[in-house]
Amino acid sequence: MDDGFDVWLGQIGKERPLRHDLRRAVNQAGGSRLSRGTGKSRFTGVRTGRGVAAGRMLGDASRRGGPGARRVIVKARFVKLAGKGAKAAAAHLAYLQRDGTSREGERGTLYGPDSERVDGKAFLEHGAGDRHQFRFIVAPEDGEQYADLRPVTRRLMQQMEQDLGTGLEWVAVDHFNTGHSHTHIVVRGVDEKGRSLVIARDYISQGIAARACEIVSRDLGPRTEREIAAANEREVAQERFTRIDRRLLSDLDHDGMASAWHADPAERALRAARLGTLRSMSLATEEGKGRYRLDPGLETKLRAMGRSGDIIATMHERLRGHPEVLAQDYAIHDAARDQPVVGRVLDRGLSDEHADRHYLIFEATDGRTLFVDLGEDIAEGARRGGLVRVSSVEVGLRKADRTIADIAAAQGGRYSADLHLAHDPAATDRFAQAHERRLEALRRDGASVSRAVDGTWTIGPDYLDEARRHEERQAMRQPVKVEVLADRPLEQLVRHDGPTWLDRQCIASEPERLQGRMGSEVEATVRQRRQWLVKQGLAKQDGNATRYRSDLIATLRQRELSRVGAQLSGELGLRFTPMEGGRVEGVYRQAVDIGGEKYAVIAKSKEFTLVPWRPVLEKQLGRSVAGVIERSGSVDWSFGRQRSGPQIG
Repeated sequence: MDDGFDVWLGQIGKERPLRHDLRRAVNQAGGSRLSRGTGKSRFTGVRTGRGVAAGRMLGDASRRGGPGARRVIVKARFVKLAGKGAKAAAAHLAYLQRDGTSREGERGTLYGPDSERVDGKAFLEHGAGDRHQFRFIVAPEDGEQYADLRPVTRRLMQQMEQDLGTGLEWVAVDHFNTGHSHTHIVVRGVDEKGRSLVIARDYISQGIAARACEIVSRDLGPRTEREIAAANEREVAQERFTRIDRRLLSDLDHDGMASAWHADPAERALRAARLGTLRSMSLATEEGKGRYRLDPGLETKLRAMGRSGDIIATMHERLRGHPEVLAQDYAIHDAARDQPVVGRVLDRGLSDEHADRHYLIFEATDGRTLFVDLGEDIAEGARRGGLVRVSSVEVGLRKADRTIADIAAAQGGRYSADLHLAHDPAATDRFAQAHERRLEALRRDGASVSRAVDGTWTIGPDYLDEARRHEERQAMRQPVKVEVLADRPLEQLVRHDGPTWLDRQCIASEPERLQGRMGSEVEATVRQRRQWLVKQGLAKQDGNATRYRSDLIATLRQRELSRVGAQLSGELGLRFTPMEGGRVEGVYRQAVDIGGEKYAVIAKSKEFTLVPWRPVLEKQLGRSVAGVIERSGSVDWSFGRQRSGPQIG
C-alpha cells in the first residue's frame, strides 16, 4: 500500500549559527555514539534514510518561523511500482502532460535538470526496474509572482541532492490551471549508484518545504503586511476549511464556545468576519454577545463543501466543449446511496493528481450529468463517447469470512483447505482454495493472519473485524465498479453485427429508466436497432409488439466471433476453431477486445480459439494454459502448481 504525506509547512525563522543546528541534528541522528578508531562503519543513514540530519535541522528552523516568512505547500508521496504500479505511474505521467495546464493553456511539458523537454516514456523505461518512485507537488503561496517556475524547481532539486548526498534523476512539469501555480516532480527511487533510494521521513515531511521556502524567500523577500492581510481576507468568505477555522477551534473556551476576541486587533477582525460567514452558512450559532457555538462537524462539513466546490469547478472546466450539457443537471455520484446508473462518458482524468485518484464525468440515462470518483481504479475500457454502468461497491463481510471464522473457532484458531474439507465434506477443493486466496489478500493488506510452512493459517479472534476493515479500505481505494457496456458511440451500435447493450435493453424485462436528453437519445437509438434486427431476421414485428429470437444474443455473439476469428486467422497463420464444451488448452497468445468484451486467444500448433478473458490470465502471457468450459461459457483455468499451491481462477 502506498504511503502518502500531505504537508503544509515551511516558515523560515530567526537564524542561529549553522554549526549549532548541525551539531544538534547529528547528535539526534546518532552522531554522538559514532566509534572512532574501532574499525566499525560510521553512521550512514541507511536505516533511517538519507537526509535525516538536514530534516531535523530544517524542521527546527521552520518551527521558529515568523509571520513574514514565505509559505510553500509541499505534498509528498512514496509510490511502489510493483504489480499495477508501473501502469499507474505511466498514466499519472501522461495525465500531468494533458492539455490546458500551461500558462498559455497548452499541454504541460516535462523538463529536467538540463533539458527544457523530456520524453516521459523514456524516463519511465529507464526506471523500469525501480522498486518505487517519489512524487512531489511544490506550490509556493506567492507562485503567481514568478514568470517561470523552472529555475525554482531546479534550485530546489540541487539543494535536495546536497542534503541527501546523492544525485537524483527527476522530471517535472509546471501547472497553472488552478488557483495556485504549482510544480509536479517525479523522482526515481534510486540513488546515483543505482541503489534503492530511502529518504528520511523528517526530510520528506519538513526538510523539502523548508528548503523551498528558503529559495522563495530569497527571491521575493519577506511577505509585506499588505500581502499577509490580503491572504487572510481571502479566507474569510471561503466555503472550505481555512486556517482561521483551525485557530477558532484551537481557542474554544471552557464552555466550548468560540469568540472573535484576540490580543491582535487584525486577528480579531478576521475572526469576527469569519464567524459571521459561518453563521450565514448555518455552521455557527450566536449564543451570547460575541460568543458562538460552532457546529460539531464543522471541519468535516467545510472540507466536504470544499471538495464539492472543486468538483463543480472541474465539471465546468472539462465540459466547455459540451454546450448541450446544462450546469443545472450537474450532480456528484454518491457511492453510499446511488443505485446503478448507465451513461455516456464525456470526460475522464485524475481527481487527485497527487494520490492517483481518477474520475469519470458521464451523461446518465436518468437525466443527470454525474461526476464519479473512481478511486485508484483507472477503468481502462471506459473511453470518451462509450457507454458504462456505474454501481457502488458493497461494503460488508463476505460469506467466506464467516466460514473461515467458524472453522478457525472449531480448530483452535487454525484454518487450511484440508481442515475446511474435513469441516464441510460437501465443499470442493476449488471452493476451499478460494478461501485461502481470500486470506492471502487480507495478509497482504496488513491483517494479522499468518501461514505456516505446512499451509495452515493462524486466525486471530478479531478476524471478522479485520476482514470488515479490509473491505472498508478496499471501498476507499475503489468505491465504485465500472462496467463497460460499449466501447464506441451509440450511433455506431445501431448496425453493429454483434451483441450490444441496445439488444439487452430491447429484451430486458426491466429496461433502464430513461430520462432527460440522454434518455431520449437512447430511446431513439433502441428503435433504430430494433428495425435493424427485424431486417436481419433476428426479430419480428407483430403489430405494435416486437418478438425477438430466443437465441438473439448467442447468435449475434457467434457472428461477431466468427468474423473476428477470420481476421485473426490471417494475422496468426492459424485456423480458427469456435469454442465448444469440454476442455480448452494451448498457449495464451494475446487478449483482444470484441464488442466491448475481452477475449483470450488460445493457440495450438495449427489452430486457435477465442474464449472469455479473465484477470487470472494476465500473468500467463506466452505460457501453456488449460481449463474447463463451464455452462455459463466462462472457463475455469488451472496453471499448474505455484509456491502457494495451484492457481485456479
